[in-house]
Amino acid sequence: MRAYSENKVKAVEAMDRIAYKRDSFIRRNRYYYRNLVNFFRFVVPENSKIIEIGCGTGYLLNALKPSNGSGIDISPEMIAIARKKYPELRLEVMDAEQITLNEKFDFIIISDTLGYLEDVQKAFSEIKKITHQGTRIIISYHSFLWEPLLWLVQKAGLKMPHRRLNWLGRGDLINLLQLEGYDVVKSGRRFLFPMYLPVISWLLNKYVAHLPIFNSLCLTGFIIARPLPVISGQDNKMSVSVVIPARNERGNIEDAVLRIPEMGNHTEIIFVEGNSTDDTLAEIKRVAEFYKNQRDIKWLVQNGKGKGDAVRKGFDHASGEILMILDADLTVPPEELPKFYDAIVNGRGEYINGTRLVYPMEDEAMRNLNIMGNKFFSMMFSWLLGQRIKDTLCGTKVLSAENYRKLAANRSYFGNFDPFGDFDLIFGSSKLNLKLVEVPIRYRARKYGDTNISRFRHGWLLLRMVFYAMNKIKFLH
Repeated sequence: MRAYSENKVKAVEAMDRIAYKRDSFIRRNRYYYRNLVNFFRFVVPENSKIIEIGCGTGYLLNALKPSNGSGIDISPEMIAIARKKYPELRLEVMDAEQITLNEKFDFIIISDTLGYLEDVQKAFSEIKKITHQGTRIIISYHSFLWEPLLWLVQKAGLKMPHRRLNWLGRGDLINLLQLEGYDVVKSGRRFLFPMYLPVISWLLNKYVAHLPIFNSLCLTGFIIARPLPVISGQDNKMSVSVVIPARNERGNIEDAVLRIPEMGNHTEIIFVEGNSTDDTLAEIKRVAEFYKNQRDIKWLVQNGKGKGDAVRKGFDHASGEILMILDADLTVPPEELPKFYDAIVNGRGEYINGTRLVYPMEDEAMRNLNIMGNKFFSMMFSWLLGQRIKDTLCGTKVLSAENYRKLAANRSYFGNFDPFGDFDLIFGSSKLNLKLVEVPIRYRARKYGDTNISRFRHGWLLLRMVFYAMNKIKFLH
């Protein structure tokens, strides 16, 4: 192990001297720390395998209720106190710039620690030792704008004194993460008013903090990142299930089967028929029988109603490692599906969303009012999710079966509120901190039948879902 620099030795000595005071400062600033815990509980599920870098006396790590909780800190006194308080946690005296652990974690938490590291890039390099391809690194940090006020609060004895080595902003951290081969999933700012005043603190931190201009003044920034995936040749041989919800789409069934390309090592097609009035089910059965020696075609009949119910039933019966949705109206050409397959197997993203709003559309493919509505909802959802999404309502969406199972297991957080299925997947993927990327497609006019979407009735429902999601995602405290 390399010797500590003079700066680092002084930092360790300073932390050791104040270690016994840390819990009293946490109690004194319990409003701030409660809010911090609530944020991390939102992004880290209970019973996860977690390590905290710079765990101090273990308050945050313990509050997240890990199934397997580890923490490291450079201060021996901090770790000694933490071990007495939380004997069920595995806590080690260790420098984040010299990690010697030999295991992988699902979540790596770095909460207001980077400012005390001598070489942040080195720490990001070391953290690779304890990541796997699904690991999420969650960083929280204080804004440089608050430095003068935090200095005054510290001098007044209201904040624990620290010997800070550097101040890093969002751009600095993203640059360092990218230099070390990480991919930033999302980032943002939160927490405008760290003191508790009844009603006022709640209003400022829950609502005002998320508004333009005010958001740039927030005390706390956060970044969620993932290791860039390592792609092997075997990853390009994954199996695919294409789920096609079909209600009154008899004229499109055979065309869909003929036009869907074979992808990966196997492609199955699953029609989910929605109690049609035009003999769609009979056509699905005919096509499945006629092409049974050429394509793997399955069919199901909905018990419930709505596209969302059809998608969930199809996914529950799918055998593929990659799950795709294709609308039966074929306005998204099936020939475009390999682009989605390539994006997910090559690690470009973990939730792949089609976007119809890049290339010019065929005449009558989408009405002007629908286009305006889509653009409005894209702006709202980009703000809500902290990731850019241009077209929330494109029917073609792709994710892995493994991530869908995680999403379904956590569905209770949002509830069964979405008859379309689009937002169930979008919100669920955001809650899992999946990397969202969009694939532009050329949107075609439908050749058979009429749309099942009512512009005004469903538009009002979408608006209600936006406000619902605000309180579940953006205004989560």
